[in-house]
Amino acid sequence: MEKSRYSYMPIIRRRQLKWPNDARIALLVCPNIEYFHIDKPIPGVPNTQLPDITGYALRDYGPRIGVFRMMDVLDKHGIRASVMLNSDVCERHPTIVEEGNKRNWEWLGHGVTNNIRVNHYPPEQERGIIRQVKETIAAAAGKAPRGWLGPGGGDETFNTPDHLAAEGFDYLCDWGCDDQPIPMRVRSGRMITMPYQQGINDIRVLFHGNHTPESYLRMVCDQFDTLYAEGAENGRVMTIPLHPFVIGLPFRIKYLDKALEYICSHEGVWRATGSEVADWYYQHYYEQPD
Repeated sequence: MEKSRYSYMPIIRRRQLKWPNDARIALLVCPNIEYFHIDKPIPGVPNTQLPDITGYALRDYGPRIGVFRMMDVLDKHGIRASVMLNSDVCERHPTIVEEGNKRNWEWLGHGVTNNIRVNHYPPEQERGIIRQVKETIAAAAGKAPRGWLGPGGGDETFNTPDHLAAEGFDYLCDWGCDDQPIPMRVRSGRMITMPYQQGINDIRVLFHGNHTPESYLRMVCDQFDTLYAEGAENGRVMTIPLHPFVIGLPFRIKYLDKALEYICSHEGVWRATGSEVADWYYQHYYEQPD
């Protein structure tokens, strides 16, 4: 029987988790800021004819317009983003990194480009690609990323967590199996999973699920209500995955604003970054898995 990457840890028999200042929830807002190449297919999009002008132009709206609307909303609510960043953005759209650095945003690795998943590369190249992403982001942003979400959100190989840990990453968002961080087994270094709740991912709700922006707002607020109530006894993480070309459109952006206004109106919400959550967990709760 193979050994799982993490142990079964039922929430009802888990050590109580407390956040700084007795916060109930650690709130992470995670824009996926991506670069798409016009001469490569967009994974998951049925139109395989190139160039896919409609698909490309829709996604190109994000770094041109949508991301800056998102910046305004996050600034309004005093939230520092934890950004899933394609390393190609550093070269192609450096203004985004410059503006994010002004806001002290955190940058996570998110592959090279969203046209190519980690498991598309030959296995012997995977660790080198991860190192390339790390070094490119470090050079552009001034600090190496610690967190990772694979392009496509979960497209890993069996060796991805081991390669990431060996390259100095210490938290991973691909494994959205929990509402708290949990330790992962890796060959060297250390790793935790960071909650990344795909159920309220804007691309899944608004694109794939065809829900209205009003329904999206209700989902995010309902998600918060449950986690906030549970967090009174045992702290929770609420992650909001976003895409500038989805939530950043003119008719949707106000619903992100309304959701964050609702969440931030409550006491006991820690507006954190992924690294801040990871640091707290490592300092107070982490135990090396068997």
